[in-house]
Amino acid sequence: MSDTDGKKPFGLGGPRPGNVKQSFSHGRTKNVVVETKRKKVVVPKPGATKPGAAAPGSASPVIGDPSKRPAGISDAELERRMKALAMAKAREAEDAARRETEERERAVERERRRAEIEAKEQEEREREERARAKAEEEERKRKEAEIAEERRTAPAAAAPRAAAPTGDDAARAPRAAAAAGAAAPAPANPRKIDRERDDRAAARVAKPAKGREDEGRRAGKLSLNQALAGGESGRQLSMAAIRRKQERARQKAMGGMSEREKIVRDVQVPEAITVSELANRMAERVADVVKMLMRNGIMATQNQTIDADTAELVVNEFGHNVTRVSDSDVEQVIDTVEDKVEDLASRPPIVTIMGHVDHGKTSLLDAIRKTKVVAGEAGGITQHIGAYQVTASNGSVLTFLDTPGHAAFTSMRARGAQVTDIVVLVVAADDAVMPQTVEAINHAKAAKVPMIVAINKCDKPSANPQKVRTDLLNHEVVVEEMGGDVQTVEVSALTGKGLDNLLEAIALQSEILELKANPTRAAQGAVIEAKLDVGRGPVATVLVQHGTLRQGDIFVVGEQWGKVRALIDDKGERVKEAGPSVPVEVLGLNGTPEAGDVLNVVETEAQAREIASYREQVSKDKRAAVGAATTLDQLLAKAKADQNVSELPIVVKADVQGSTEAIVQALDKIGNDEVRVRVIHYGVGAITDSDIGLAEASGCPVIGFNVRANASARNAANQKGVEIRYYSVIYDLVDDVKKAASGLLSAEIKEKFIGYAAIKEVFKVSNVGKVAGCLVTEGVARRSAGVRLLRDNVVVHEGTLKTLKRFKDEVSEVQSGQECGMAFENYDDIRAGDVIEIFERETVERTL
Repeated sequence: MSDTDGKKPFGLGGPRPGNVKQSFSHGRTKNVVVETKRKKVVVPKPGATKPGAAAPGSASPVIGDPSKRPAGISDAELERRMKALAMAKAREAEDAARRETEERERAVERERRRAEIEAKEQEEREREERARAKAEEEERKRKEAEIAEERRTAPAAAAPRAAAPTGDDAARAPRAAAAAGAAAPAPANPRKIDRERDDRAAARVAKPAKGREDEGRRAGKLSLNQALAGGESGRQLSMAAIRRKQERARQKAMGGMSEREKIVRDVQVPEAITVSELANRMAERVADVVKMLMRNGIMATQNQTIDADTAELVVNEFGHNVTRVSDSDVEQVIDTVEDKVEDLASRPPIVTIMGHVDHGKTSLLDAIRKTKVVAGEAGGITQHIGAYQVTASNGSVLTFLDTPGHAAFTSMRARGAQVTDIVVLVVAADDAVMPQTVEAINHAKAAKVPMIVAINKCDKPSANPQKVRTDLLNHEVVVEEMGGDVQTVEVSALTGKGLDNLLEAIALQSEILELKANPTRAAQGAVIEAKLDVGRGPVATVLVQHGTLRQGDIFVVGEQWGKVRALIDDKGERVKEAGPSVPVEVLGLNGTPEAGDVLNVVETEAQAREIASYREQVSKDKRAAVGAATTLDQLLAKAKADQNVSELPIVVKADVQGSTEAIVQALDKIGNDEVRVRVIHYGVGAITDSDIGLAEASGCPVIGFNVRANASARNAANQKGVEIRYYSVIYDLVDDVKKAASGLLSAEIKEKFIGYAAIKEVFKVSNVGKVAGCLVTEGVARRSAGVRLLRDNVVVHEGTLKTLKRFKDEVSEVQSGQECGMAFENYDDIRAGDVIEIFERETVERTL
């Protein structure tokens, strides 16, 4: 049996017989070594021959000789491998040639750039040399002109001095004459003497001092003697001094020195600014600004802050224009332009469904959209605000907002009324007007939007639509059937009755309103809901009100900013843009915004960052100012109030921002003067390790509403003993928190009178003290009960009994009409005729 039996050939799933190694030496291809498990076989490359080897055209000895071929490899397989190896070598040669070509091109490009840079530098140097030579030539000509002028004026100045000789000359003249008379018999020519004296004076005036001329000419130069002697060569000019000298020479050559013109700048002065920053904005020296402040009596350094009024005085003193700005000016970049009439286009109406809980709002919307949203709500009640777009049978497009009806979701209903065009008030025909119905009416009136009343559940036998119309009159809602202007439609979400009439009424109302918007301007919208998705990050449901929101737009919303990464409509499909009245989910925020925030599109990311940072700082300052005590009395009062109030701290995490807001508002209402619920942290998204750490430090539970804790948070909670409670219905959450807060209330103590006893006689017993002989006149006397001693119907003592005896036996209680002996604990002032009041204390648990 051969070695290849039962094995697949190489390349068909079988084991690799070996590795193929290839080597290159100075551009020449060597043989290929094929390593197998048993031995190495040298396979010559095509075209490579050795002495004694086969010619290129002949068959390879390895292929032709089966004894020299590796075991398990056929001729075809070996030939295929040789071809593959040759192709690999060819590809490698091509890659090497391509890399070499690219390297040569890069080298040529580098050389070209270097030549350009050197040419520019050479041109700059030549320009400077020409300017320097011209300046030196001008300086030389000026000096020559000055010397010539001095030489012209020197003889005129020397003539008067020659006419009137000085005292030294007058004294020297007789001596010179005497000496001359003694030396020579002929007298000297006086004109010749005067001429020689004048020549010496003129030469003395015209000839400059040689030492000063040489010193100025060779200043800053190193001589050979100085270099050999190692002496100092004098002070050298700095590069800045040389540049200033060249600049002066250049300006002089161009027409003489001229004063620099004062540049007047528009300086923006905020509410507070440092001295150095003010100097930079004016382009003035900081030292000059500090001197100016000191002259005005303000001792400020360059790092100190001055107010806007002082900065304005400084700017005016330097001759610049002042522009007063404030921190809120950063929001001026948000476009508030008025839309032109020709740019306006019709838009779909925004319809908000409002009403009391369990009156069928979501079911009615499901019947219109032909969906089953209500089936996915926990407890069968809506706890989120939803935005949908519906196309009616006549082709018109409507945008619906579904709001919760629970009392805790007041803010959601208020937001829905603020962004809507039409309010559809859903009232159950069998339940009439309820508290949240009245609240929805008030929201609609506050928003000044028209209202349509949809009387739902008309298919029930107990339905009474006329009672609904009558009850609405109590809240100033007059329907058309009673002479008013409010439309009413009888519908049934279960059977679909009246749905077409409702859509027709909405379309009629929208035509009356003539709803229009400009789709070409920068987008502006309202955040209906926001949440933190695990896979997508912060997600905001935005209802576009003006303009068109496109993918890639940079926007700012509340304290957050972002860039639109994706837009998802109410059907879960991605869209490229969203026009007016279109609800979309926006992805790309850097954080979760608050529900109700306004989204504005800006031009640059820097503007969005600046606006978001400013809003965050303002919000932080407001939170710090709320409840902050500014005086000592307020601090003491706040500390005293906190001591008397018990707090229940709670950490709340919910699925969306609107639910978080509703839960926090509901929990803030729980409590009284003795106990209150304090939400130390609330947020959107899953419960994390940071929430568990905060709960452990505060000693409080973590409440998750439609969210869960991740694995690490669950392990941390188990290790640290932090309780995590999950809820999906807001009723249960509020009730449980209310019970927990009730446990912090101190128990109420009530007294229950159980009997009276009259003291007939007082006995003094050794080792016991005074013992009262009593007759139980009413109720029962118990040993464990509390007692009060009444004397003339005035309480003189309150305490407990030390002993209760009947005859000589200690008993626990004595019934009415029987006699007994009583002794008070730590009290002996008892008299005959006193009355003992017997009572018991009961503790009653209190609830909120």
